[in-house]
Amino acid sequence: MPADPLNAFCTHSTATLKGAPAGPLAGLAFAAKDLFDIAGHVTGAGNPDWLALHEPAARTAPVVEELVHAGADMVGKTHTDELSRGIFGENAHYGTPANPAAPGRVPGGSSSGSAAAVAGGLVDFALGTDTGGSVRIPASFCGIFGIRPTHGRLSLEGVVGQAPSFDTVGWFARDAALLARVGTVLLASEIARAAPPRRLVVATDAFAIAEPATAAALRPAVERLARLIGASEQRALSASVPLSDWYAHQRAAQGREAWATFGDWIDRHNPRFAFEISDNFIRGMRVDDATLAAAREFQAARRREVLATLAPDTVVCLPTAPFPAPRVGEPRSAMWAHRTAISTLTSIAGTLGAPQLSMPLGLVDGLPVGLSILARPGGDEMLLAFACYAADAIGSPD
Repeated sequence: MPADPLNAFCTHSTATLKGAPAGPLAGLAFAAKDLFDIAGHVTGAGNPDWLALHEPAARTAPVVEELVHAGADMVGKTHTDELSRGIFGENAHYGTPANPAAPGRVPGGSSSGSAAAVAGGLVDFALGTDTGGSVRIPASFCGIFGIRPTHGRLSLEGVVGQAPSFDTVGWFARDAALLARVGTVLLASEIARAAPPRRLVVATDAFAIAEPATAAALRPAVERLARLIGASEQRALSASVPLSDWYAHQRAAQGREAWATFGDWIDRHNPRFAFEISDNFIRGMRVDDATLAAAREFQAARRREVLATLAPDTVVCLPTAPFPAPRVGEPRSAMWAHRTAISTLTSIAGTLGAPQLSMPLGLVDGLPVGLSILARPGGDEMLLAFACYAADAIGSPD
């Protein structure tokens, strides 16, 4: 494990893996969120009771194995919000990883340690998971690149899941080229051969969720994206219902699924949780069958509506988060309001099962904010290839 001034790595885990001597990722170091199984080690999932009550994993998660076989060294496990049920990166048991790009502010969660390790240069890239924004939000808050791929594109075997309808494996890097290089391995695809997008949709309803300073900070990058692609339009992504409805339905379905995943274990062991994590589980437990069915119907309807108008050669741009990283230690009431605004944006990709890639293309008072590009399901390669081109053409935010 590398020196860790950021509290990014789990000190309760000694899991490391040596990469193959040759391969497309040879010479690179990566970290894995403490939801990924490593053979012979207990997966802690951000909670000391989970750690104490589980046995060492029998085998390593296949996505980790693929990276190691490609030559990368796994140098440690990174902190996560408890059972991945948070969005800010605060952990009452292990502490909050430092945000190297915004000192004194949260790194974002639940893939907090992975994002901090990448942003701080402790590793070249890192694995996370994204259910309701847990790769995209840390990427935005920490000023790095991060991707949530198409739902179901990567195996979740050997990963502590939360809500199967929304869970994905994602990853972080400090530059788009490395993000794509990792994608070539994980997606088993030639990213460089992907066709470029031909049309850009600027999601006006998503930008309306962002704070004015964030929307203004991202506007120059949006204009440059539009010029790079050539054809663009500004319109609401959701023509029939407000994005707040998207969030409400995903919250219901995700919460109910998370309770189905962990409820029996919670009932048997009465584990210690931070208040906000307990609150999330209680809300999910109380989602009734009718509400869950309505959420499923809503998701199906939104996919029909949006995907009918989203061509394979089209990308949507939207703010990754509505504001920069909040300060560490803000009152819970303030953080709840932040969570609602964040999740309203992240529910778009979750509802659609779509890939979304966050790029660090804006600054608000020196704090990073991400601009996302989103494609219809299966458009992962197009996003990764275009991010490389766009990052080179646009450059770092002023």
